[in-house]
Amino acid sequence: MVDLLLRDARIADDAALVDIVIDQGVIMQLDHLPPGRADHEIDCAGRVVIPGLIESHLHLDKALLDRERPNLDGTLAGAIAVTGELKRTFTRASIRDRARRVLDLAITNGTTTIRAHPDVDPIIGLLGVEALLDLREEYRGRIDLQIVAFPQEGILRAPGTIDLLRESLRRGADVIGGCAYNEATVADCRRHIDLIFELAAEFDVPIDIHADFADDATDPRFALADYIAEVTERTGMRGRVALGHMTSLAGQPPRQRRETLNRLAAAGIAVVPLPATDIHLGGRADTTNIRRGIAPVRELWDAGITTAYSSNNIRNAFTPYGNADLLDIGLFLAQTSHLSTPAELTRILTMATTQAAAVIGIADRYGIRPGAAADLVVLSTHRVADALLDRPDRCYVIKSGRIVARTTRTHELLPAADPPARQPLAS
Repeated sequence: MVDLLLRDARIADDAALVDIVIDQGVIMQLDHLPPGRADHEIDCAGRVVIPGLIESHLHLDKALLDRERPNLDGTLAGAIAVTGELKRTFTRASIRDRARRVLDLAITNGTTTIRAHPDVDPIIGLLGVEALLDLREEYRGRIDLQIVAFPQEGILRAPGTIDLLRESLRRGADVIGGCAYNEATVADCRRHIDLIFELAAEFDVPIDIHADFADDATDPRFALADYIAEVTERTGMRGRVALGHMTSLAGQPPRQRRETLNRLAAAGIAVVPLPATDIHLGGRADTTNIRRGIAPVRELWDAGITTAYSSNNIRNAFTPYGNADLLDIGLFLAQTSHLSTPAELTRILTMATTQAAAVIGIADRYGIRPGAAADLVVLSTHRVADALLDRPDRCYVIKSGRIVARTTRTHELLPAADPPARQPLAS
């Protein structure tokens, strides 16, 4: 006997249905089993099963702040300023309470792993990291949390931040973050990057940097991808660096953009566009031909760069939208990036699954294959290529072989009723 069997699951559009055999939290085999061989069975009936969705870049500590104070000018600078003021009122409990609401949404929507970026700076200290360390334990077995120590306010321009980052890593943060553009000068931005790499070496952790988040590279603080690639190769960090946003890539001339993309690919650097935020904050000064402000996904693919996408923020000054639904974000990315063929839509889905797993360093235990962790989602659609288009229900969400969420919905079309009898008009 095994713990769980998903019968007649669709895991690829060009392959036969399979049974997914799960025991002790692990996928044991993909095969057809006779009835009665599992403690619990789910009849997928040809519905699509995907690996658990991965939010590779999410700010849980700053979620759901828009009701408290919106970002009225809609710019990145405005979002940082509004959030900086609100952070002064945060408590460990308030961060946990808001984050729990997003975590519950994410689980229901099929997310099984999140890389979260709590702010670390002299305004908030370690409250964000401490709150997420609490939640990592509280939600263990339902969703995995990676914690990124993130210096939103900069490092050199916010004295004391480097010591707070170091303490965050001592206390259990998994990743060192960076905000490459949020320093006063290009030299300081480069020093910011150098310090992040030094901390990564000191604690043997991966790196996740917010970088080049502007409409174009007119301000050279938003053209640091090449320098990051240089430092990555020099320090031997290939395969352990991810860059979020990267919107100014789209504003570079094609030849320069190709050169930068080739350097990123050679250095093994991953890129994570964040379309809901990027298109909302981008192009604010444009009066005609307003720019989308999203990194060029097709060109990232063509360059061979590991590419994911994520929600980034949920209903705050940076992104006043969202339900922690990665399939919804994926459809939005497709619509805003001219990606529409079945192959392209399927590839976007991999950006929230297998590619995201590579970005956050869990590819060795992830996927739908024997030996992988049984983190799975049963969708209400019957074609993988339609997983974004159909906006499917997450019928079952499975974490480590255990059902952690379920959606049951009935749609019914009613027959047309006979038209009401005409009543005579009053005389």
